[in-house]
Amino acid sequence: MSFSLRAASLGLAATALAGGAVLLASAAPAPVTEKPAETAENADPIIDYRDGNRISANRLRDAVEPMFEAEEFAETRAIIIVEDGEIIAERYAKGYDRETRFISWSMAKTVTSVLIGILVSDGRLALDEPAPVPEWQRPGDPRGAITLRQLLHMSSGLDHTEAGDPPYESDEVRALFLDGAADAAGYAKAKTLEAQPGEQFEYSTNTSFILSDIITRELTDSTDPDVRQRVMAQFIKGRLTEPLGLTSMFPEYDAAGTMLGGSLIHATARDWAKFGEFLRNGGAVDGNQILPKSWIRFMLTSSEIDPAYAGHIWLNKQRTGGRNPVLFPNNGPDNVFAMLGHLGQKVIVSPDKRVTMVRLGKTQDEVGAPIDRKMGEILAVL
Repeated sequence: MSFSLRAASLGLAATALAGGAVLLASAAPAPVTEKPAETAENADPIIDYRDGNRISANRLRDAVEPMFEAEEFAETRAIIIVEDGEIIAERYAKGYDRETRFISWSMAKTVTSVLIGILVSDGRLALDEPAPVPEWQRPGDPRGAITLRQLLHMSSGLDHTEAGDPPYESDEVRALFLDGAADAAGYAKAKTLEAQPGEQFEYSTNTSFILSDIITRELTDSTDPDVRQRVMAQFIKGRLTEPLGLTSMFPEYDAAGTMLGGSLIHATARDWAKFGEFLRNGGAVDGNQILPKSWIRFMLTSSEIDPAYAGHIWLNKQRTGGRNPVLFPNNGPDNVFAMLGHLGQKVIVSPDKRVTMVRLGKTQDEVGAPIDRKMGEILAVL
């Protein structure tokens, strides 16, 4: 399918945080969207349904339209369904279109995992060796035992509070907008252990900032923020966005030049769909193996502590330890996987059905369960 698009450029001032809080803050100018593109403001919404392998266009429309009409699914801004590499459903709310860049929130974590995988496949990083964080390598520092695998599985043991109450006490809020904003990774790396590495699952946006910093330091020894940002941007372009044709994808960086790879990457709905298809196809695009299949297998293998969490990606499996369920483990195969972000951002992939589904919008996390249920129902009829 064709994904050659031109993205809109907008500024983001009111920023909703990856863990669930909303905070007004000044953001560095960047082509992002929490607003619709101006060209879409007065246009009729795009509504396009086509026959799929096992479903008619009319039946597909009946399955998807409630996502835009029913209050329990509000506010859905975009849905794309790709089957066997072809778009069979593309629907936008009024004010949004194919050129609108949508914020990732925590879907960015999966992009960060892919970038780590590229460096592992290059032989520059290793999963089960101590993570190359100089601040942890002092003699006697127990953090020196933390591995890349544990960071990717959210089991580093580092002290962290995600989506805390009040919001300003949340570590991801502090790293993004408060006392850690000058160096989000530095703020995260300074945390002490609250558990032994590998023994406790602790979902942490700040862990992904540490991973972003590891990538950048592997690419350059410079501490100059402009150099760090430029080198990282060149790496992303050359090894990910250009090979995949992700013409709209745009990450944000903090004042230290570190990519905010836990929460702030922006792309059109079609490019999010394309990234999901890249994962569904085992890291290949048009027959070219961009990322080794072995890394995709790692990304999609349950961690030892939480069966529903793998290598910075969610799996459609029952969770242990009384944790809140994700996706629809009672209604769909357990090899379904997903990138999930705050306010209902979702890229859901079914290898069995050869389907990628994208849902983008703004729905508070505490009322998002009906959306997961409905996405499971849509997948079931495909």
